[in-house]
Amino acid sequence: MRLPLPFGRSELHTSDRPSSTAQWTTLGRALELNRSERIVTDEYAPVFLSRPSRAVRGALTASGPALRAAERLTLAGLATSGLCRYRFIDEHLLTALPQVDQVMILGAGYDTRAYRFATQIGSRPVYEVDLPPLSRRKAAMVAARPNRFGHASVHRVEIDFRTQSLPERLAGSGFAPGGRTFVAWEGVSMYLTRAAVDATLAALATVCGAGSVVAMDFWQRVGGVGGRRLRLGAERGMVLLGEPIGFAWPAADADALFAPHGFDVIDLAEAAEMTRRYATGGRACDPGMYVVAAQLAQLA
Repeated sequence: MRLPLPFGRSELHTSDRPSSTAQWTTLGRALELNRSERIVTDEYAPVFLSRPSRAVRGALTASGPALRAAERLTLAGLATSGLCRYRFIDEHLLTALPQVDQVMILGAGYDTRAYRFATQIGSRPVYEVDLPPLSRRKAAMVAARPNRFGHASVHRVEIDFRTQSLPERLAGSGFAPGGRTFVAWEGVSMYLTRAAVDATLAALATVCGAGSVVAMDFWQRVGGVGGRRLRLGAERGMVLLGEPIGFAWPAADADALFAPHGFDVIDLAEAAEMTRRYATGGRACDPGMYVVAAQLAQLA
């Protein structure tokens, strides 16, 4: 039985509200701007903060050394993971750009890659695909600041990944079927079902050309009493936010998820590897999250 959500909080996919977790991850990127040694640099992130998030950012920034100490705690591992997955996808985007014709951001949220990497993306179109409330809120905020965001070639496509067909939603958007594409799919898979994730990977294999790359993150359930408690607590928190975890997949089985759809895993980083590559200031990633880049097989 599904329990009622507190404070009238409605489940994300059946409401007109924007994502709370999208706001949380954007706050993390905004806080990172206060550091000299950053995991990511996203100067656009503060634009998308709500009034409560701006207040939280101010309070945390004022806490100074206390915040730096808290960031090294196990409890903060998920926040570090969120920053490191962003960096992982950034790096794969920049590596793939010379070989791709277009960019697709699935579950775009407050993703700013179209603006941060506008020079590198050049004339390539960027298709930002997301739920209508968040897509429309972001579009309005960008449109209100033309001098800040410039004139990136962004096409917004509204979708509910659980019930709607990606190829059908892309039709008429200008997306070139069969074009070599870089796909960023961040912070979405864990809120779906296995069927929805499979359907989306199958759709990507249909609409993207050989050599296309998808970079994304996954949630997994791992051992360890303390860690298990922490992740169960995080999952319960997601339920209260109306954004419950619906899909977890072990990193050891990543090939089995991608291969049936024609993708070869070319890079996989679990928590220890993400920490080694990207984390600064003594921070560490949480084992419950990992990242994957996979390439659509070339035609024989």
